[in-house]
Amino acid sequence: MLKIVHKVCCGIDVHKKFVVATIGKTNKAGVTDYETREFSTFTENLVQLRDWLVSSGCKEVCMESTGKYWIPVFNVLETECNVFVANPKYVKGIRGKKTDKRDSVWLCDLHKHGLVQNSFIPPWQVRQIRDLMRYRYKLTNLKSGEKNRMQNSLTVSNIMLSSVVSDTFGKSAMRIVNHLLEDSEDTTFDVAPLLDGRMKATAEDVSKSIQGTLTKPQAEKISVCLAHLDDIDKYKAVIESAVLELAEPYMEQIKLLLTIPGIKDIYTAIGIIGEIGVDMSVFLSARHLCSWAGLVPANNESAGKKKSVRCNRAGTYIKPLLVQCAHAAVKSKECPYFRLRFEQISRRRGKKKAIIAIAHMLLNCIYHMISRNEAFNYDLYRIDNAPKPKHPPEITKEQAILLLESLGAQVILPTAV
Repeated sequence: MLKIVHKVCCGIDVHKKFVVATIGKTNKAGVTDYETREFSTFTENLVQLRDWLVSSGCKEVCMESTGKYWIPVFNVLETECNVFVANPKYVKGIRGKKTDKRDSVWLCDLHKHGLVQNSFIPPWQVRQIRDLMRYRYKLTNLKSGEKNRMQNSLTVSNIMLSSVVSDTFGKSAMRIVNHLLEDSEDTTFDVAPLLDGRMKATAEDVSKSIQGTLTKPQAEKISVCLAHLDDIDKYKAVIESAVLELAEPYMEQIKLLLTIPGIKDIYTAIGIIGEIGVDMSVFLSARHLCSWAGLVPANNESAGKKKSVRCNRAGTYIKPLLVQCAHAAVKSKECPYFRLRFEQISRRRGKKKAIIAIAHMLLNCIYHMISRNEAFNYDLYRIDNAPKPKHPPEITKEQAILLLESLGAQVILPTAV
């Protein structure tokens, strides 16, 4: 018989419009009595759910992480109850025997025996930082998409500025684009006054690259893209201002992260704090944190055969962030250790696995730095470039005799007296 961990607990089946909650109370004989109620997802009804749990003496609650619908329930219950948010993959009911009531009872039974693994839910203020930083990440992706659309419009109009300038959105290129938008038919104007003096391309090459046909629809599309880019920059500035205000209590940890090679932007450090928080005690070890972030190989073995062990899809936001930091760390001249380690691994396993390994190393450093409240120690990763002394190999007497005889010498050993 399974051990009963929580004698009084609750399982909640979460939906968009309502939740089904079941409280299970186990007596001394090991018999569990269940009571099920249904509540709306309006805040008033969720407060009634919380009051019902408190009046029943239930402090342990378990529910699935169903989309975003679990968040309002968690926000109301977290002050009074110890809420476990379970991955649906690990608590899924049997197909064909699923109802809302049965699902809530099943969650209650699993939690009663301590079979549910809790998901990592950071504190409220960290969750606010996480939400804003993820939105900032989406805005950055949206900005990249608009740049690609504008570049596509220039390409289909036979305007090949990207072939002669390093950045299509640089000052010189944007002056030329704005002039074309004002008068799309004038492609023979003098571009020399619009070019920066540091440009490698000559005015003649730039003039040849814009000998295309910018139609009115394409010009309007480019104008909309440019206006949208300006709006996105404004929205990002507002988000960044709010993020800096929320991150003020965590500036000590943020400054520690900025000492790591590859992390020089404050928003990168804030993004990492928003994903993992500042309390490392919630993770069992640095390995557990790296596994949670999806930076370790999986275990997939059956009948003595090892199948694919590729990294899982966990860490949707923190994994790309750490991979970008890993690319910067590999190029860092302050700490060449990461570059050498990347080259060693890439020769054996390829560059993709090597960069994941460097990201794993960075997250391992972050865990210990935040836990110990210490800055990055470059001395631990210092490479000794001094040539190592070569000592002659030591050989035995028998080996020395064989070596001399192989060279044609006759060895006569003194006779023992």
